[in-house]
Formats: sequence, C-alpha cells, structure tokens
Amino acid sequence: MERRTLGATGLDVGAVGLGCMPMSWAYSTSQQRGDRSLRAVHAALDTGVSLLDTADMYGPFTNELLLGRVLRQRRADAFVATKCGLLVGDGHIVANGRPSYVRRACDASLRRLQTDVIDLYQLHRADPEVPVEETWGAMAELVTAGKVRALGWCAVGAHGARRGGSRDLYDGTIRRLERVQQVFPVSTVQAELSVWSPEALARLLPWCAARGVGFLAAMPLGNGFLTGTLTPGGGFEPDDPRARHPRFTAEMMAANQPLVAGLRRVAERHGGAAAGVTPAQVALAWTLAQGRHVVPVPGTKRECWAVENARAAALALTARDLAEISALPPARGSWD
Repeated sequence: MERRTLGATGLDVGAVGLGCMPMSWAYSTSQQRGDRSLRAVHAALDTGVSLLDTADMYGPFTNELLLGRVLRQRRADAFVATKCGLLVGDGHIVANGRPSYVRRACDASLRRLQTDVIDLYQLHRADPEVPVEETWGAMAELVTAGKVRALGWCAVGAHGARRGGSRDLYDGTIRRLERVQQVFPVSTVQAELSVWSPEALARLLPWCAARGVGFLAAMPLGNGFLTGTLTPGGGFEPDDPRARHPRFTAEMMAANQPLVAGLRRVAERHGGAAAGVTPAQVALAWTLAQGRHVVPVPGTKRECWAVENARAAALALTARDLAEISALPPARGSWD
C-alpha cells in the first residue's frame, strides 16, 4: 500500500487507516463479534493498513482491549492511535481534560493495548471547564516521558458546530488549534470528511496543509451510506446513531441516492464489479485525492469491508472523475 507522512514529525502510515469503533461501540451492536473483529484487524494489517484508530471510550475500554490482543502479536505492523478526554456514564458522555485524568487515562490505555508507547494520542474533546492549554500540556508531558510519540486533535463534527451557531463550521476548532500549537505541535487533526460531508475542505483542511499537520478523515463513507449497501427505510437498531441521524430517515436516504449513483458511475468507468471497484472505494479515493496529508479512516468490523477499503488506496481517480463527483448534488437532511 502507498504510504503517507502525517505531521512535521514524519509519522509514516498506510494511505488508508482502520476505524475500530464499530467493533465495540455504536453501530449495529448485535452484530459485534470479538473473533470476527480480530479477523478484520489482521486482514487490514495484511493489506498494508497500519493506522488503527481507537479510543478509551469505545466500549468503554473494550475496543482497546480487543486491539491489545492483536498488538501483542503484531505491534511492529501497527500504528496505534487512541484518544482520551471523554468519559462514558449511565446514558451520557462528559468531557474531562484535567491533567491528572489525562495521565491516568494514558497509563490505562497502555495497559489495555499491551504496548509500551502510543504512536498518536488524540484529545477526543476539549473540556469546557479546563483551559485547553493545561490539557494539552499534560499530553505533551507524556511525549517527554516516552509514553506517546505524537499528539492529535479530534474536531467537533459538522452537526455539532451547526448546533453551536457558528457561521464557519470549524471556526472554534481552528481557534483552539492555534492556542495549543503554542504549547506543543499538533501532528494530526481528525474530522469528518466525505463526499456527503465536505465542510472541512473550506478552512480546516487548508489550515492543516499550510502547517504540515496531517488530516485523518473520519467517516469517509458517510456512516455507511456511500457504500451503496444500505436500503432506504431498512431501519437501524435502536442504539445505532443512524436511527436518530437526519440523513438516515427513509425519505432522506431516498433523496440522497444521486450521490451513490454518481459514485457507482465512476466505479463502472474503472471496471465496476467485474474489476472489484465499488462506490465505497471511489468515495475513499476521492478523500485521498484531497491532499497528500489526508488519510481516510473508514470504520468496519467485517474482514471483507476492511480489505475492500484498503484496496481503495490503489484506485487513481482521473480529473474527469473528480469533476463529476464535485458536481454531484449536496446531501440533504443536514442540521441546517
């Protein structure tokens, strides 16, 4: 697989990463199987994927424990990215950015992951009760201590920014990033980016490019919609976040089918099903084409999808392909 360099510190990873959250948290929880998820991780590593993205809150804790079983055998093949800063309670999630918590959280993640060092430690969310410089400073101390190699920032999703009333969806994120950059370098920013959620292209992605900061594209398959495998009105399990997502009502899924149809047309030009090219791979290739500092991190718990996603790194879209995708209608059913 093609390799990409993230951040000024030269983090070297496969061009496509693996989001591990669905293996232990949120999406279709009745289908989560530990052994099947382990096979998915091993298959991804076998294809050249190296970046494994997790967090202590996924499960909570069980996702890191799952990856620890893989890392015990294949630490040299993996680039471990985990997160701290969110605590899961009974029916709620709260931010915790206190330095003492950050230190304890890192040590606990190291134990669960069965590793001596975390390659990329990301702040999941800033704590409104703690100056972000204090949180980031504690994370920087972990780098000095040799427990962490680099630091990353997770941006609030586009819908959260809209609910906050911001005119620029990532205005608050950029302000905080500029503050923490004065404390310790930001190596990566993780934020949503896909064909149906391209908001980061306006300011956040250029901000990263101008400063040598890597960009981890979260949800590059639009929560599964861009794969073309979801049926409008098919329904979701009650604890699946898509059951409450305004773009996943039967009406909106039907209205947004032109996006999938456009990706499918591009896939057909590259050989389609006969050549093993899918709409999902086109969506990931589009994300890869947004910059050499971009690494999409599609989430899955199935071996077949992990392999399919990894193979998107070999799909080179033409200028015609990219123009056609750019001309697709914007997704409907957002939080506007």
